[in-house]
Amino acid sequence: MAADSDPESEVFEITDFTTASEWERFVSRVEEVLNDWKLIGSRAGSLTPEKGEFTSGSWGEKSQDIQFADFKFHISHYFLKQECEQDDGKDQPEEDAFPVAMQDLLCMNNDFPPRAHCLVRWYGIREFVVISPGTNCEAITSESKCNLLLSSISISLANSGSQVPMFVQIQQKWRRVYAGECQGPGVRTDYEMVHLRKVPSQYNHLSGLLDIFKSKIGCSLSPLPPINISIRFTYILQDWQQYSWPQQPPDFDTLLGGEVGGVEFGKLPFGACEEPISELHLATTWPHLTEGIVVDNDVYSDLDPLQAPHWSVRVRSAENPQCLLGDLLTEFFKLCCRKESTEEVLGRGMVEEEGKENSDISCALSKLTEPTATVPISKLSVSNMVHSARKHIRRHRRIDESPLNTDVLNSILLYLFPDAAVEKSSENSKNRTNPSNCCGKDEQNKNSDYNLFLQLKSAPSNSLTYRLALCACLVNYNHGGLRAVAHLWQEFVLELRYRWENNYFIYGLPAGPPDLRCCLLHQKLQMLNCCIERKRARDETRKVLEGSRERERRVPPPESTTAAPGSAREMSPGKSWDSWSDSEEEFFECLSDQGDMEAEKDGSKSRAEGRLHPFNNTTLLKCTEPLYVPVTQEPAPMTEDLLEEQSEVLAKLGTSAEGSHLRARMQSACLLSDMESFKAANPGCVLEDFVRWYSPRDYVEEELVNETGNKEVKGELSARMKIPGNMWVEAWDTARVTPARRQRRLFDDTKEAEKVLHYLAVQKPADLTRHLLPCILHATILKLKEEESIEDIPSVKKTIQQATGQASKLLHPLNHDYKKLEDFINQLMLMETAITRARSLKAKFASCEDGKEEHTEELEKFVSSLLEEPEVVVIGAGQGPAGSIIHRLFVNAQRAALLAPLDDDLCRDKKPTGGSNKVPDFPSPAGREILLRTCVPRPAPYSKALPQRLFCVLMKEEFRLAGAFSLDTSFF
Repeated sequence: MAADSDPESEVFEITDFTTASEWERFVSRVEEVLNDWKLIGSRAGSLTPEKGEFTSGSWGEKSQDIQFADFKFHISHYFLKQECEQDDGKDQPEEDAFPVAMQDLLCMNNDFPPRAHCLVRWYGIREFVVISPGTNCEAITSESKCNLLLSSISISLANSGSQVPMFVQIQQKWRRVYAGECQGPGVRTDYEMVHLRKVPSQYNHLSGLLDIFKSKIGCSLSPLPPINISIRFTYILQDWQQYSWPQQPPDFDTLLGGEVGGVEFGKLPFGACEEPISELHLATTWPHLTEGIVVDNDVYSDLDPLQAPHWSVRVRSAENPQCLLGDLLTEFFKLCCRKESTEEVLGRGMVEEEGKENSDISCALSKLTEPTATVPISKLSVSNMVHSARKHIRRHRRIDESPLNTDVLNSILLYLFPDAAVEKSSENSKNRTNPSNCCGKDEQNKNSDYNLFLQLKSAPSNSLTYRLALCACLVNYNHGGLRAVAHLWQEFVLELRYRWENNYFIYGLPAGPPDLRCCLLHQKLQMLNCCIERKRARDETRKVLEGSRERERRVPPPESTTAAPGSAREMSPGKSWDSWSDSEEEFFECLSDQGDMEAEKDGSKSRAEGRLHPFNNTTLLKCTEPLYVPVTQEPAPMTEDLLEEQSEVLAKLGTSAEGSHLRARMQSACLLSDMESFKAANPGCVLEDFVRWYSPRDYVEEELVNETGNKEVKGELSARMKIPGNMWVEAWDTARVTPARRQRRLFDDTKEAEKVLHYLAVQKPADLTRHLLPCILHATILKLKEEESIEDIPSVKKTIQQATGQASKLLHPLNHDYKKLEDFINQLMLMETAITRARSLKAKFASCEDGKEEHTEELEKFVSSLLEEPEVVVIGAGQGPAGSIIHRLFVNAQRAALLAPLDDDLCRDKKPTGGSNKVPDFPSPAGREILLRTCVPRPAPYSKALPQRLFCVLMKEEFRLAGAFSLDTSFF
């Protein structure tokens, strides 16, 4: 037992020092990544990048995560995609050629690229690898950790033979401080950086920076090889003087007075309410200078921006400038999230009645069916109920409660229903056709964007629905928001009911059944118009019949008067002959079985009714009477929500035999009506006669040779018509001899109209907004196209085309994705901003002093380039037409900043550098960039001459030196 507790008897642990450490694993992992990305070996042989290729070319990027113990790093590979490469068998690079990154240090084709990675700008390299701390990892600030990482990448580059420069990001990320290395055969380049918050006074000019560069390269040769110098000064213009306000001042005398950018109803506002260009950056560059050509020290400087040989300009846009169209869309879209009903928004005092008659228009049908003995039947009509509701609404609505004042409301209603401005005489008004339907065709031919509504499932741009959307949007933005929209909608529904009751067509809707390609609200309005059309046709037919009966009473009838109803019926072929004796409030259906049975028994020719015209000189099969096309009922028009409901009902019947039979009967209502009309028009007919007219393909005819040798044509029903239990045969057997005018109506216009009006009345403002959103987006795209065509911006034009396709996918489903719609609206707002930015630039660069045509074209091209490119070269620098305007803008801003009197004429007549003008033309440069390059032997005078580079950045609160210093490592 004692032996077991002896310490010497414990297991002895052996530390294996051959196991890889965390640092070695990190180095190995970096080498693996370089191998995976094929960055090993020589990278020489690529073509020298062309001028401006760093900006115009395409850059690639690869990334991976690697670990150093428990510390996460992010390693990224950036490279310029170059299409042209040298042939493998030709101009093969030498084994001891300099790495590509070292050759790029001396390349002058891409100095100061306007859009590139910061390392590309500072070192002029086209391919590099960066190792940076991972997300949520602390910065590498200690010197020991920095040296450890630099040692790691140095070993990785040496082991892999990679010639791609590799950097490590150190210090805080916002400082953008990097250290790195690039290795080649016998050479190495060290990338070093200095970053300070303030510029040291001794290095605030070119001469001090040259001293730093010379001391760093430490070249003892005499004379020193020439140093190539490139200088860029950047001036910022923020104060736009003598530039008109982006929007016209409001006109307080108009109806929409007081609103910035106020327009008449039917036109969307457009443009920025503030300057969309926040800054103009002028970069003056002196390329390819050598020491001694220019003087720049703490006492004197030759670097006058007006004398710079190279000018370039870039503009910076204001962040989210307030734009009218964007605000209009945003405010309207917010209504989609509101949940209040119209009654809650307007208050119950706006929509309720006194006593027992408290009912709005949507309850009119309910009032009709209430049992009562004290009210006469004549008082229970729909029109009386609605007129009573309207009277009480008007009485309770006080002027101060109305969200929309009377003038604005009347002007909106007059815009929506321009036919109301014409005096509604009984004949002139009721018989008037819809004028917009006629002019719509002309617009369709003239306007290439007319059919855009089909893509967006909106409504035609000349339709009532489209105009209502514009008015609702403008009312929401300028005249009271949600309450004003609810008020407008209530008045709109009242106007629709008035037109239904008084048989006035709804202005601005195309004739015919609902167009399922349009939005649901447009379909509902079309359905109401169809109901009005059917109702008017029925009333007109009743008048014709009453007139003919009156004449019959006055004139003794001849013997053949039994055909009078049929002749009267033929006067208006193609009409909907539903319930001739229906009044507006009474639903009377002539369904006397006894009369029908008598008619069936008496199949005499004199009882034929509802004939339209003979059918292709065809005779009936059982007799020699001509076959007549009957007057039939028109099929019932349906909106897409009704079709969906119908399909759901039919689907719920199941697949059983009974369900299938019931489904077939429900779908054959129109077929049965047509059969009854056919029997009434063709006494003595058979099913084969009906099929010959209704479905000719189901009547098969063939030529046969009879016993006498003559050819004769015999026909019979097709195979599907002979199937036992065929629905056509069953329907034919049950069909009675009933003309269309005495049949039960397939389309009950009164019922459908009330359903539509009720549907519209119960819509909340949010529901209305969702219905009208496709029309508003349609109008917005048209407005953007109109404004873009004026400015001619190719990038915006392309974006609008892409947005149209995207909107088509978003708006076609019944249930919209409102998150995606919000993103889409933001895209439209960006297009408006781009157009206003173009307009602002054109206004600034539109005036040319000499007025020469070539200079005007040059300015237009300059403005167009500013919109498309990150930085634009000013042709002629300060002496060109664009340069003169830029100079004048700076002069005006300087004089305003120093409170000097502004005098444009003085500025134009006098030379800008006149001695009497003490105000400097340009402010102090916001940033100075100085690039120094040379090629000297390091570290010894007998070493290879290698490229050296120093990039200096001097700003108000930043001083940065980014140096790339190469040395010969063959014997060192």
